[in-house]
Amino acid sequence: MDAVLLAVAFAVILVGAELFTNGVEWFGRKLELAEGAVGSVLAAVGTAMPETMIPIIAIAFGGRGAATDDVGIGAVLGAPFMLSTLAMFVTGAGVIAYRSRRASGTAMTVDTGVLVHDIRFFVAAYALAIGAAFLPRDLDAPRWAVSAVLLVAYAVYVKGHLDAERSAGEDDLAPLRFHRFDRAGREADAAVPRLRIVTVQVLAALACIVGGAYLFVGAVDALATSLGVSQLLLSLVIAPIATELPEKFNSLIWVRQGKDTLAMGNITGAMVFQSSIPTVVALLMAGSAWHVSGDTVLAFASALIALAAVAVVFGPMGRRRALDGRALLAGGALYVVYLGLVVADVAGVVHIG
Repeated sequence: MDAVLLAVAFAVILVGAELFTNGVEWFGRKLELAEGAVGSVLAAVGTAMPETMIPIIAIAFGGRGAATDDVGIGAVLGAPFMLSTLAMFVTGAGVIAYRSRRASGTAMTVDTGVLVHDIRFFVAAYALAIGAAFLPRDLDAPRWAVSAVLLVAYAVYVKGHLDAERSAGEDDLAPLRFHRFDRAGREADAAVPRLRIVTVQVLAALACIVGGAYLFVGAVDALATSLGVSQLLLSLVIAPIATELPEKFNSLIWVRQGKDTLAMGNITGAMVFQSSIPTVVALLMAGSAWHVSGDTVLAFASALIALAAVAVVFGPMGRRRALDGRALLAGGALYVVYLGLVVADVAGVVHIG
């Protein structure tokens, strides 16, 4: 029953994410924001909503103390880990699979300046957040200071992207999903939805995401207890595989169309978001759990894997100003290495920490 509830929670979260991404793009169009800015910032936030809501629901509203804090911390750490390893691998595999229909083959036509900027911000923000995990549990003031720095830095990052994208051209949007239910709106304009129905879809999507996240927290807690597995590790490995699907799916579509900057920017933009906002939630609401100890060292080791994956994939790109899709496969190898460590630890073959 717990596994069924977990599957239902995944489905609800992903439906909500798809509706939110579609709705927020139309929301930006109705507010006359540049399409590029909406796609690189708001759409990235939309696809990051599932993995963001899980730690917020778990930590802020879980109400079960250390257990739900573990679920939240695992989700916070799992998102950058999955994006920098498995999402990169899936995107690289897509480039290879579609190489015959791509004009550039496996070479990716990306704006390396944008990606280098994103990665540098991610490394700085995530290293700062992980560094705070080595502070003594009873020191709250430094964690508040780190949270403030992360929030301000992300605001500056978003402003920079919005300013840079204002001159970009606009692409056609997919039809608003809820427009078909607005008879009066379709009679007035069959293609362009009214702002009110766009707002309804965005709010409905958020409700799905919040509801699905709440179901997920309860299902993971119950399933981990019944299996005798750490909630921290289970949520770290299982949750992001499903909740990162929007980024993976979008990236596959874009690499097939040859829109490589969009494909990679969707992932790197989500990494920047995940290194800032969810970690602030953990620092402020579960500061004592955001701590490297014997019980959490394996979970926090995922952060080192994420940073190593970034170095392996984007280090050569920064020097050569070019990116080949085959380089992204390294993320999958690092994911397998870490998954092997988790399985070995759970099975009792090795004990880490």
